[in-house]
Amino acid sequence: MGKILNWNELKEAVDRLKADGKKIVFTNGCFDIIHIGHIRCLKEAKALGDVLVVGLNSDRSVSLIKSNRPINPQNHRAEILSSLEMVDYVILFDEETPYELIKLLQPDVLVKGGDWKKEDIVGSDIAKKTYSLPYVKDISTSGIIERIKRL
Repeated sequence: MGKILNWNELKEAVDRLKADGKKIVFTNGCFDIIHIGHIRCLKEAKALGDVLVVGLNSDRSVSLIKSNRPINPQNHRAEILSSLEMVDYVILFDEETPYELIKLLQPDVLVKGGDWKKEDIVGSDIAKKTYSLPYVKDISTSGIIERIKRL
Protein backbone atom coordinates (compact mmCIF):
# COMPACT_ATOMS: atom_id res chain seq x y z
CA MET A 1 0.00 0.00 0.00
CA GLY A 2 1.34 3.42 -0.95
CA LYS A 3 0.88 6.75 0.72
CA ILE A 4 -1.96 8.04 -1.49
CA LEU A 5 -5.13 6.36 -0.26
CA ASN A 6 -8.86 6.61 -0.80
CA TRP A 7 -11.16 7.47 2.11
CA ASN A 8 -11.96 3.86 3.06
CA GLU A 9 -8.33 2.74 2.93
CA LEU A 10 -7.22 5.70 5.03
CA LYS A 11 -9.98 5.20 7.61
CA GLU A 12 -8.88 1.56 8.06
CA ALA A 13 -5.21 2.56 8.32
CA VAL A 14 -5.92 5.35 10.83
CA ASP A 15 -8.10 3.07 12.96
CA ARG A 16 -5.30 0.46 13.07
CA LEU A 17 -2.70 3.08 13.95
CA LYS A 18 -4.87 4.55 16.72
CA ALA A 19 -5.42 1.05 18.12
CA ASP A 20 -1.62 0.78 18.30
CA GLY A 21 -1.50 4.02 20.32
CA LYS A 22 -0.25 6.27 17.51
CA LYS A 23 -1.09 9.98 17.57
CA ILE A 24 -2.63 11.10 14.26
CA VAL A 25 -1.92 14.61 12.94
CA PHE A 26 -3.99 16.08 10.11
CA THR A 27 -3.33 19.11 7.95
CA ASN A 28 -4.72 20.15 4.62
CA GLY A 29 -4.30 22.52 1.73
CA CYS A 30 -4.00 22.98 -2.01
CA PHE A 31 -0.20 22.59 -2.11
CA ASP A 32 -0.29 23.89 -5.67
CA ILE A 33 3.31 25.07 -5.82
CA ILE A 34 5.28 23.61 -2.91
CA HIS A 35 7.42 26.25 -1.17
CA ILE A 36 9.46 26.62 2.03
CA GLY A 37 6.38 27.64 4.04
CA HIS A 38 4.71 24.34 3.16
CA ILE A 39 7.83 22.32 4.01
CA ARG A 40 8.28 24.00 7.40
CA CYS A 41 4.61 23.57 8.26
CA LEU A 42 4.66 19.88 7.30
CA LYS A 43 7.84 19.25 9.34
CA GLU A 44 6.37 20.99 12.38
CA ALA A 45 3.05 19.17 11.96
CA LYS A 46 4.81 15.79 11.85
CA ALA A 47 6.69 16.66 15.06
CA LEU A 48 3.33 17.01 16.87
CA GLY A 49 2.48 13.32 16.53
CA ASP A 50 3.38 9.95 15.07
CA VAL A 51 1.53 9.91 11.75
CA LEU A 52 0.96 12.88 9.43
CA VAL A 53 -2.07 12.77 7.14
CA VAL A 54 -2.29 15.49 4.49
CA GLY A 55 -5.72 16.29 3.08
CA LEU A 56 -5.24 17.59 -0.44
CA ASN A 57 -7.85 19.73 -2.18
CA SER A 58 -8.84 18.08 -5.47
CA ASP A 59 -8.67 20.12 -8.67
CA ARG A 60 -12.41 20.77 -8.36
CA SER A 61 -12.04 21.85 -4.74
CA VAL A 62 -9.14 24.21 -5.52
CA SER A 63 -11.14 25.82 -8.33
CA LEU A 64 -13.92 26.58 -5.81
CA ILE A 65 -11.63 28.56 -3.50
CA LYS A 66 -8.87 29.98 -5.75
CA SER A 67 -9.29 31.83 -9.04
CA ASN A 68 -7.39 30.48 -12.06
CA ARG A 69 -6.08 27.52 -10.09
CA PRO A 70 -4.80 24.91 -9.67
CA ILE A 71 -1.60 25.33 -11.63
CA ASN A 72 -0.61 21.68 -11.10
CA PRO A 73 -3.12 18.81 -11.40
CA GLN A 74 -4.15 16.86 -8.30
CA ASN A 75 -2.29 13.67 -9.24
CA HIS A 76 0.99 15.63 -9.56
CA ARG A 77 0.40 17.48 -6.28
CA ALA A 78 -0.44 14.21 -4.51
CA GLU A 79 2.68 12.49 -5.83
CA ILE A 80 4.91 15.39 -4.79
CA LEU A 81 3.45 15.39 -1.26
CA SER A 82 3.72 11.61 -0.96
CA SER A 83 7.42 11.81 -1.83
CA LEU A 84 8.16 13.93 1.26
CA GLU A 85 9.54 11.87 4.13
CA MET A 86 7.51 13.66 6.81
CA VAL A 87 4.20 12.87 5.06
CA ASP A 88 2.76 9.46 5.92
CA TYR A 89 -0.51 9.60 3.96
CA VAL A 90 -2.15 11.81 1.33
CA ILE A 91 -5.90 11.88 0.82
CA LEU A 92 -7.81 13.90 -1.78
CA PHE A 93 -11.05 15.64 -0.88
CA ASP A 94 -13.48 17.18 -3.33
CA GLU A 95 -15.36 19.53 -1.00
CA GLU A 96 -14.59 23.18 -0.27
CA THR A 97 -13.40 22.21 3.23
CA PRO A 98 -12.10 18.94 4.71
CA TYR A 99 -14.72 18.90 7.48
CA GLU A 100 -16.29 15.56 6.51
CA LEU A 101 -12.86 13.98 6.14
CA ILE A 102 -11.77 15.26 9.56
CA LYS A 103 -15.04 13.95 11.02
CA LEU A 104 -14.33 10.53 9.49
CA LEU A 105 -10.70 10.32 10.65
CA GLN A 106 -11.06 11.94 14.09
CA PRO A 107 -7.40 13.07 14.22
CA ASP A 108 -5.75 13.75 17.56
CA VAL A 109 -4.11 16.93 16.28
CA LEU A 110 -5.20 19.41 13.62
CA VAL A 111 -2.64 21.79 12.11
CA LYS A 112 -2.76 24.76 9.73
CA GLY A 113 -0.31 27.49 8.77
CA GLY A 114 -0.08 30.68 10.77
CA ASP A 115 -2.25 32.64 8.36
CA TRP A 116 -5.18 30.84 10.04
CA LYS A 117 -6.65 31.88 13.39
CA LYS A 118 -7.09 28.83 15.62
CA GLU A 119 -10.83 29.42 16.02
CA ASP A 120 -11.28 29.59 12.21
CA ILE A 121 -9.61 26.26 11.48
CA VAL A 122 -12.15 23.85 10.03
CA GLY A 123 -12.47 20.76 12.23
CA SER A 124 -11.10 22.33 15.40
CA ASP A 125 -14.32 21.19 17.10
CA ILE A 126 -13.37 17.58 16.33
CA ALA A 127 -9.63 17.25 16.99
CA LYS A 128 -8.32 17.00 20.55
CA LYS A 129 -5.77 19.76 19.85
CA THR A 130 -5.53 22.41 17.15
CA TYR A 131 -2.44 24.41 16.22
CA SER A 132 -1.85 27.40 13.98
CA LEU A 133 1.85 27.14 13.17
CA PRO A 134 4.18 30.10 12.53
CA TYR A 135 3.73 31.74 9.15
CA VAL A 136 6.73 32.19 6.86
CA LYS A 137 6.64 35.92 6.09
CA ASP A 138 6.16 36.94 2.47
CA ILE A 139 5.96 33.36 1.18
CA SER A 140 2.77 32.14 -0.49
CA THR A 141 1.77 30.36 -3.66
CA SER A 142 -0.20 33.43 -4.77
CA GLY A 143 2.87 35.61 -4.17
CA ILE A 144 5.08 33.25 -6.18
CA ILE A 145 2.59 33.29 -9.07
CA GLU A 146 2.49 37.10 -9.01
CA ARG A 147 6.31 37.31 -9.11
CA ILE A 148 6.39 34.93 -12.09
CA LYS A 149 3.80 37.03 -13.92
CA ARG A 150 6.02 40.11 -13.49
CA LEU A 151 9.02 38.43 -15.13
